[in-house]
Amino acid sequence: MSSVFSTGTKTLTKREILRFLRRPWNTFLPPFITNVLYFSVFGVILGARIREIDGVPYIQFILPGLVVLGAIGNAFENASFSIFHGRWNEYIHEPLTSPLSYRSMVFSYVASSALRGIIIGVLIALIGAFFTPVHSLAHPVYAVVFLLVIATLFAGLGVIGGLVAEDFDHLTVLNQFILRPLVFFGGVFYSLDALSGAALTASYLNPMVYMVNGVRYGVLGVSDIPVNEALGVLVALTVVVLALDVAMFKRGYGLTD
Repeated sequence: MSSVFSTGTKTLTKREILRFLRRPWNTFLPPFITNVLYFSVFGVILGARIREIDGVPYIQFILPGLVVLGAIGNAFENASFSIFHGRWNEYIHEPLTSPLSYRSMVFSYVASSALRGIIIGVLIALIGAFFTPVHSLAHPVYAVVFLLVIATLFAGLGVIGGLVAEDFDHLTVLNQFILRPLVFFGGVFYSLDALSGAALTASYLNPMVYMVNGVRYGVLGVSDIPVNEALGVLVALTVVVLALDVAMFKRGYGLTD
């Protein structure tokens, strides 16, 4: 059984990291352009009307949510595409027939995809700092831990997406029509204080609310939910998803005909 520190695991992880670093225009340019537009339209134009939420300038209020959106979208997309593309072109059989353990393979795919998500999250934060400087993080440990857990969770979900997808259209559906709507209704552009009744109840059922508020607490020090409880739930969910990844690899789900 190979460990996550073995040469094989390091090699597979390096290959997956180089896969997106070697295509910087595809990896970094789209989120750069998209978030410049987000900050310009929602932050500058809409922010001139809303001004503040919870005592925080609106453009700063949306910054953590956009970081979450970029991190989870890229972590999920990287893992799902890598797994599916490997299945589609049958080169995923190379690590499957190697001495690598299933746990090591999952680690490589998840770690590399989470790294991409974190890099994009930091890039978005830098873009946001250009529009509205944040002089210091309110709770830097929370900001780092939440971002790490969130990116790992969605990298793990991306592995599942790559295994269950039957064609490339399925990957688009999962990312564009399921994940992103959840984020937009997860408190990125508004506070839960603005909701009531069924809308507020539905928001508490949306896991994105806990992710966005967790990062927002780390960056700005404000949150609509208890952050320690949110972090505990997200860590538990991440462990479950990673265990499911390993179980699906062991079963050969989507990997064998």
